[in-house]
Amino acid sequence: MSELDIARKEINEADKEIAAQFERRMRAVKTVAEYKKQRGLPVLDEVREAEVIKKNSALIKDRELTGYYIDFISHTMKISRDYQTALISGISVAYSGVEGAFASIAAKKLFPYGNRIPCRDFTEAYEAVVRGDCECAVIPIENSFAGEVGAVIDLIFTGPLYINDVFDLTVRQNLIGVPGATEQTVKTVVSHPQALSQCAEFIEKRSYKTMEYSNTARAAEYVAKQNDVSMAAIGTVEAAELYGLNVISRSINTGVDNTTRFAVFSRKQSEKSKSDNSFILVFSVKNQAGSLAEAIKIIGGHGYNMSSLHSRPMRNLPWQYYFYVECEGNANTEEGEKMMAELSEVCDRLKLAGSYKEGKMSV
Repeated sequence: MSELDIARKEINEADKEIAAQFERRMRAVKTVAEYKKQRGLPVLDEVREAEVIKKNSALIKDRELTGYYIDFISHTMKISRDYQTALISGISVAYSGVEGAFASIAAKKLFPYGNRIPCRDFTEAYEAVVRGDCECAVIPIENSFAGEVGAVIDLIFTGPLYINDVFDLTVRQNLIGVPGATEQTVKTVVSHPQALSQCAEFIEKRSYKTMEYSNTARAAEYVAKQNDVSMAAIGTVEAAELYGLNVISRSINTGVDNTTRFAVFSRKQSEKSKSDNSFILVFSVKNQAGSLAEAIKIIGGHGYNMSSLHSRPMRNLPWQYYFYVECEGNANTEEGEKMMAELSEVCDRLKLAGSYKEGKMSV
């Protein structure tokens, strides 16, 4: 047998082993896809893929082959993503608003092959997941300019769903109107209250009147139906294209870095992950002097930095409040478990609403 024949035999044997291991890998990928579908997690996990490439490439002893192996494993993971996408393609994703709204865009970016279900408001989108009509919901929780979305924070406290992902969507608001409309012809702008707030400086400078609407995309639809050059909407380029409007002025929101944070809500909580870097707590404290201060002290005492702390009035209990806290760090550790145990001693109600690693998107 020649050297060529020997080499080809080794390749055939290696290919046979690779085929068996490929099937084994893809069976595991199928399990991962089902896990992500149940918890409303996106297919792409850039941090996880980077970790796999770094860890596995270190196993290659022949340094001359490292680069080729990185190409090999990167392509393998793309195949895995494609397979996961095919398996998850039927996932139902609820969002508040209509096509062209920011929530619609966020849902599309996170679940490009999902079945996106528009809902009238945040509560309807949330309840669609509670009932089991949808696997997950993409709902905004905060805007960097307008602040928290109080109605959603209340749902986090009172409802049963978990947050398994949070993504920052960079928002650029635009003045959009019917053909022929200009900044000079416009007298009234229509949009969601938060969008109007985000663009208040632009609006006030031009002395525009304002009209509130349920969301930015519906505002664009309304303006299109009015067919009036004295009326314009504030919304996305996608909404303008969807309803046949022109972009009159771009990026009119105050401040370049205008970001809306969207949370992915699902019925099941993700398992503990070492890569999580943030978590959300909601709690009410016992009616005792110093209870809130003690709760804050416990969180800090276990090495967690509170990046956000909000108080919200409790329904049906006048002058009673609950607290919403976002923290930096991983709560899925022994230290986190100790923190939760100590908090339970000073809190009437305590919920780890979400543990995740935050991502970013732009529009």
